[in-house]
Amino acid sequence: MNVLIFGATGMVGQGVLRECLLDPNVQMVQAIGRTATGVQHPKLRDVVHPDLFHYEAIEATLSGFDACFFCLGVTSSGKAEADYDRVTYGITVAAAETLCPLNPQMTFTYVSGAGTDSSEHGRIMWARVKGKTENALLRLPFAAAYMFRPGIIEPLDGIKSKTSVYQIFYTLGKPLLPVIRAIFPNQIVSTREVGRAMLTVARHGWPKRVLEIGDIRAAAAQP
Repeated sequence: MNVLIFGATGMVGQGVLRECLLDPNVQMVQAIGRTATGVQHPKLRDVVHPDLFHYEAIEATLSGFDACFFCLGVTSSGKAEADYDRVTYGITVAAAETLCPLNPQMTFTYVSGAGTDSSEHGRIMWARVKGKTENALLRLPFAAAYMFRPGIIEPLDGIKSKTSVYQIFYTLGKPLLPVIRAIFPNQIVSTREVGRAMLTVARHGWPKRVLEIGDIRAAAAQP
């Protein structure tokens, strides 16, 4: 399987990249982002591309992929809806609309979030924008598309968040995460579980197109 990853330098993307590189059934991984991953591996090809709204310049490198794991995202904190929409919806859909005709056999998996508003009309801004993005992706004629809605994500394997506020939370809250997992098992997933679940749905599909936390954990547990 040949895999394309967007956002491989972020916390979730780092975890997904790690699982892809460890998986013997993944032949090649191509990471696309504004900066290189910094990871050295024979299966990894880094493509640095500053303009994530337009892909004409690198279109020749975007075909021949079985799966795309779209892990790129920004926090909504302090952002106006138009600015958050431009990044969250605009970049994601621009990439998907480019990839779809080039890879009609592709499975496209998008990291959304628990509480996403599929109606697009709720009170919470980020949830509306995520819902709008999910809906747009589900309308595209990929072979399959899946929306992942993780809640609390536990970073493992030395992975850190690039968002300073989130990293402070993870650093201070690290001793509590095992307790939260034990008491509320369907409220938390790890970076390993997200990556393994993505590989599962890319290979075997999944009964639901929108995977909530419990679904992600179940998919991650599949052999």
